[in-house]
Amino acid sequence: MMLRKFSKLQRSSLLMGIALIALATLASPPLAFSQSCALCYTQAASAGNRMIEALRSGILILIVPPTLMSVCMIFIVHRKRNQFRQDDAPDSDRSW
Repeated sequence: MMLRKFSKLQRSSLLMGIALIALATLASPPLAFSQSCALCYTQAASAGNRMIEALRSGILILIVPPTLMSVCMIFIVHRKRNQFRQDDAPDSDRSW
């Protein structure tokens, strides 16, 4: 019974957090999302379709590898989080 109340509390706090993040995102000015490099804008505006596709591919090439590396690092850290934790060390007098 106590576990159900705790999980409902967690769910409601999670939903509240998501709602606050969505509200903050919607309340922020739209110009903040549309900032871009002036050089990229002028080059893309004066270029043809082939150059625009090359620019899009370049952006993906620059974004995808760091994102994948970050996700992999988070996954590894999440899986290894308890490897060095020793909760019942007998000679440890420190409470961390």
